[in-house]
This record gives sequence, structure tokens and C-alpha cells, in this order.
Amino acid sequence: PGVDYQGITRAALALATTGEKTIGGSTITQQLARNFFLTSEKTFTRKIKEIFLALRIERELEKDQILELYMNKIFLGYRAYGVGAAAEVYYGKSPRELSLAQCAMIAALPKAPSRINPITSPERALERRDYVLNRMLELGFIERAEFEAAIAEPDRAYYHGAIAEISAPYVAEMVRVAALEKLGMAAYEGGYEVVTTIDSRLQTAANRAVSNGLEEYDQRHGFRGPEAHIDLADKQTTADWLEALTPFRPISGLEPGLVIETADELAVVYLRNGQTVALMLEHMVWAAPFIDRDRTGKPPESVADIMAVGDIVRARLHDDGSWRLGQLPEVEAALVSLDPWTGDIKALVGGYDFARSKYNRVTQGRRQPGSSFKPFIYSAALEHGFTVASLVNDAPIVFEDSELERTWKPQNFSERFYGPTRLREAMVNSRNLVSIRLLRSIGIESAREHVTQFGFDRDELPANLTMALGSASLAPLAMARGYAVFANGGYLVTPRYIRTISDMSGATVYRTHPTVICEDCDPAEPEALPVEQAEDLEPEFKPLDIASANPEVEVTTSGHESGQRGIDEEITYAEQAITPQNAYLVRSMMMDVIRRGTGRRAMELGRNDLAGKTGTTNEQRDAWFSGYNDRLVTSVWVGLDNHEPLGRRELGGRAALPVWMEFMAVALQGVEDEPPATPEGLARARINPDTGLLTRLDDNDAIMEIFEAGRLPPMPESGQGEIEDAPYEEDPYQIY
Repeated sequence: PGVDYQGITRAALALATTGEKTIGGSTITQQLARNFFLTSEKTFTRKIKEIFLALRIERELEKDQILELYMNKIFLGYRAYGVGAAAEVYYGKSPRELSLAQCAMIAALPKAPSRINPITSPERALERRDYVLNRMLELGFIERAEFEAAIAEPDRAYYHGAIAEISAPYVAEMVRVAALEKLGMAAYEGGYEVVTTIDSRLQTAANRAVSNGLEEYDQRHGFRGPEAHIDLADKQTTADWLEALTPFRPISGLEPGLVIETADELAVVYLRNGQTVALMLEHMVWAAPFIDRDRTGKPPESVADIMAVGDIVRARLHDDGSWRLGQLPEVEAALVSLDPWTGDIKALVGGYDFARSKYNRVTQGRRQPGSSFKPFIYSAALEHGFTVASLVNDAPIVFEDSELERTWKPQNFSERFYGPTRLREAMVNSRNLVSIRLLRSIGIESAREHVTQFGFDRDELPANLTMALGSASLAPLAMARGYAVFANGGYLVTPRYIRTISDMSGATVYRTHPTVICEDCDPAEPEALPVEQAEDLEPEFKPLDIASANPEVEVTTSGHESGQRGIDEEITYAEQAITPQNAYLVRSMMMDVIRRGTGRRAMELGRNDLAGKTGTTNEQRDAWFSGYNDRLVTSVWVGLDNHEPLGRRELGGRAALPVWMEFMAVALQGVEDEPPATPEGLARARINPDTGLLTRLDDNDAIMEIFEAGRLPPMPESGQGEIEDAPYEEDPYQIY
């Protein structure tokens, strides 16, 4: 009848007696109904719908038609849906070309296609294949000679599907959502090709940097114990071990393994692929017991201090060929890197592992940036008459703030106060009280107005003094976009990740284009573009509307209906957010952050063109580093999704900066170390480091500082200070 009433009854009785939905009760027709029309959720409503759909299918279709549909729809592992797809994926053949043994192997897959298939579990899959062949012999479908030949045939299945050049699942999901938004279901069925802005070399580096950074953080805080424990008393065969490992999948290169033997100096671990490996104690020195994120127990003296037979643990294959104990990090991260001149996203990692969490922390996450937000406040201060040498008092301050509903006593991280401090030194050492006094001086609303020019939504910016300390909740992509303004000399570019979408014939149906930075162009009279930008714009199609699908990534839309193509005569110019002089001065301060401030670890990269800022929020709940040179701007966030603290010592310079450094070390290979071009309208002058004022030529303590030409500090007394223009050819690194 198409419905297994006895099976449903058994399942209902099992549910009534155990309280668990452990037994299924579905015919092929019911499975067909579920696969075509329903989800796999285990609810009574879904089961009732399944029954009625199955009855309708039985009335409308013949048995052979039902079986044909089922065989073309059933999931058979490794993203293969249907017998034809499985034949191609496992054997690289059409179903007609399969041998009897290969047909039996595919016929054996439906029971547990993800766990028991000839690639993941070859031994168990072979047992299932031979069972199918035995049943075929018993039922008279094959002769004895055919059976013996098929049983003797070795299985040579391996993955024949497409192998991605790079792993960029978060980007792929962004593209899927965007394409679906614009093309509808045709995005799945039309055979479209999408070309993105992602650089495969940089994306690979980003993946590795995030994975390494999070695992290093995790190991600093000790071993949280095995993921599970299995009693091996009655599980002595490899089939039993594979069964025990079935619920655990590889994640980001960390393989699940079952401990089958231990000694003082090593553990023998059985992996899902049937391989047995040794984990040496010398590589487990990090595995002191986790107590909390500020404390660990005593370092292990033997393997028994860490694991026991029957434990499920993680192992990673290292470059030297050794397998080492690992652990799935609880902490998460986001990394995004873009070209500051075009807005092209070159690499994006939204979390440790996409299969574990599809939440894209680059675009969807909203976290407080802490001190990495300060450059925007300093930019506003320069706009309102301050200079990099202005003195601001780093001293205790108390606020009775009605909005905060409490007395607020902000402090520096060091819990010390340093008195009158020049802005440059305050930026380098991330002085909180200087930032607060700056914001109070220029006015909260004036500062909010200025900061919105970096692309931030005004509503996201707190209307109180905590904004100076980075209390806004912002996405890492928004931070990278804001820092790009400093990198490109003051222009707000629009991030993009899709270049073109083409149909099956190769015709371009949509093309996005970068915003164009042009200092001397009149938007009313478009001029010729530089070659590298013109290549992105020819022919000029209006871009895909992905803004609604991904609000954090704005792309100008064409208004063309799906399937139409059109020529766009407009060039979209980047808006000038701040002056080139402002961008350069803030950049010079952030370069000192790396040379001698909270980001000085980045000097290990051996470059002189880097600028950036660390960020850490209250109780170390968020760690940031955003930094750049002329070619690339990259933002990294590290934190826990539940907003728990990372640990007392996990500041931006320790938790996030190493991820940024590992990525940038690869990204900037072969990129010339060039100083930023100095814009016109700047002058260098000798100042007294204690007063920030111009000083005389005979002042032995004088240092050189850079100012906007019309905003030099005064001389304290009569005397001639040394002032000079900042010419283009002068080395801008020689600020002091």
C-alpha cells in the first residue's frame, strides 16, 4: 500500500516505552515523499504528511516509476544524490559501466551512506557489499560463478568528484545567498558561473592563520579532557572501533581517534580511516588540565595523566609527519582582508569551521572593537583642531552618567595615570583617559558625525563617552572598511566579493565594479581609468544586488530584471571621507603602534610599511587587531560566541595579532616594502617632547613631528623653531 503500518506501530511502541524516537517505519514510497516534499525532522506532523503523500504517490504512479524516482533522489554519500551520481563519484563511471560488484556496493549504501561507504569505511562497506551479493545469490538473481567472481573482485573506489581549489565555505555561502536573492531558483538550476574577488593564495593563508591561532590559544589554556569515553571490554574489532568513531567527524584537520593502548611515553590511537598512529608525550606538554581560562593544573608527567584506553581524542598530522594530540577550540575568530583601493575582499574566514558553525562572524557578528576603534576618534580630534603633539591630561576622571545609571571611573589597562600626554604617545600606548577627554572636548555628536564618514551606521555608535573606548558593536568587515580609509588616503570604498556571474553559454549576465578613487576627477565628467581598474569595468554592467542578502557588503544595484543585460555609463567614485592629511597623520601614529607600542610584535615581519591598532574589551571578552599597508587592510577578531572572557592575559596583541601576522606574512610575500606617499600640505617641525610646542634649534631634547601646514603649535617663548615642508621625496619614517 506504500505505507508500512507495522513499522509505524513498532516505532510508536518504542517511543511509548523508551521516550525516544529510535526506530523508523518508512517504505520506499514514504522515503520518496519525504525526500521530494518534506524535511527529515522527527515530528508527528511530518510523519502524518508523509503517510498521506505516500498514499497519493501510490495512486498516481506505478511501482517501477516510484523505484526510478527513489533511485534518482536517494542520498548515497559524498554529496551523491541518486545511483548515477554515486557511480560517478565512487567509480568515475555511468551505471551501465559498473561491474556486478560495484553495483552491489552502491546498493549497499542506503543504510548508512555517510558512515559506511567505500571511501570513509572501506572494510565495513566491503562487508555490506558481500552481504548484498549473498542475498542476490540466495534469491536467484545471479549464478554461483558470477557471485564468486564478484566476491573476489577488489574494490577500488575513490573520490571522483570535483575538488575545490580552495576552502572558502563562508564566502561560498555569501555567494549562494546573493545569487539566490537575484536569480531566484534559477541560481540552482541555470548552470551559472560566479567569479569572486577572493585570492586563492590569500584565502588559504587566512584559513591556516585562523586555525593555528585558535588552536594555539586553546592549548595555552590546557586540556579539557577527551570528547567521550567508550568501554572497549566488548569492542575488540576494528569494526567496533569504527562504529565507536562514527558520531565524530574530522573538523578543520583535527581527526577523531580512539585510544586503544597507552604507555608512559605514548598513546596508540585508531583513526576513522583505519589508520593506527602514535601520539608522543613530548608533544603533549601543553595538555595540563584545564581549570578555568586563567588557570591550568600540573603539566602531565605521563600519558596516563591525559588519556586512557577508550577515550575519544583529536589528532593532527604535522608537517614533519608526526601525529600530535589536538583539541577542538571553544574560541572563535573572524578574519577579513580587502584591497583598500577597490574594496575587493581578498580573503574571508567567518569562524573556525563552517560545518561546526555556519554563523559568519565577519558579516553577521557584532562585537565591541575596544581600543581598535580609537583611530576614528583621533581622526575626529585632528579634524577639530588637535594635532598629533597636542597635550591631553591622562589623569583620573569620574562621571555621574544618567545614561549609564552609575558612577563611571574609566581607567587605563595598566591602572596607572601618566599626566599630560601627546596624542601620538597616547595612541601608541592606548591611553583610555586621553581618548575620553578627546571625545568630551570635540563633542559626542560631532564625533559621531565624523565617524559615520568611515561607513559606520550612526545608530550603531553610542551617544555617550564610552564610544571613545570602542563600546559600539561592530562587524569585522565594517572595521576593515573603516581602516581602508586610512590606507588609501581618505576615501570610503565599498566592499565587494562578486566580480561576474555568467550563464551556461559564457555570457556575462551581471558584473559588479569597484568604486573608483580619483582625487582630481569630476563625477559629472568621467575620465579615463587606470588600466587595472578599467579591466574590472569593461564591459560596464551594473552590479548584482547583494546588499539585501548581505547588508554589511554594499554593492550598487542596476535595477535590471533577472536575465537582462545592460551597459552602465556611470562610474561610481569613492566618497572622500577625510582629508589625505588627516589619513596620513593617523596612519603615522598607527605605524608607531607597531614600531614601539601595543602592536610591536608585528615588527617580527621585518617590514616598515605596516600600521595598525590592537583592541581589547572589558574582561578580555574580545581581542582585535586591525592593520594595513598600501596594498592590503586586514581585521582579525578573536572571542567566544557566548561573550565569556578569554582570560586575563589574552589581549589583542596576544590573541588576535599573531593571527594577523601569520596571514600578512604570506599575503605580503613579494610585495615591496614602500613608505606611504606624503600628501601636500604637511610640514615637519622640531618640538619639545614634554610640552608638544615648537622649540628652538639649540634644544637638545627636541624631536621632529609632523603637522598640517596651517596647524603648527606655537613657540613658548621668543626664538626661531625649525619648520620645513614635508616634500614627497622625503622619507616619512623619519618623524623623530
